[in-house]
Amino acid sequence: MYFTDRGIEELAARRGEDEVSFEWLAEQLRTFVDLNPEFETPVERLATWLARLDDDDDE
Repeated sequence: MYFTDRGIEELAARRGEDEVSFEWLAEQLRTFVDLNPEFETPVERLATWLARLDDDDDE
């Protein structure tokens, strides 16, 4: 496990049973970036990646 996976594991352990909407997730990401502007680029990349998961990779 990568060191960065610890946060992911904690998220799964604490919130794994929860159901959330992408609208809720987007709002949480906006709040996080407002509080931590140095993470704007990685959060933007994550959001874009999640938004395009179903896109064909043949481009």
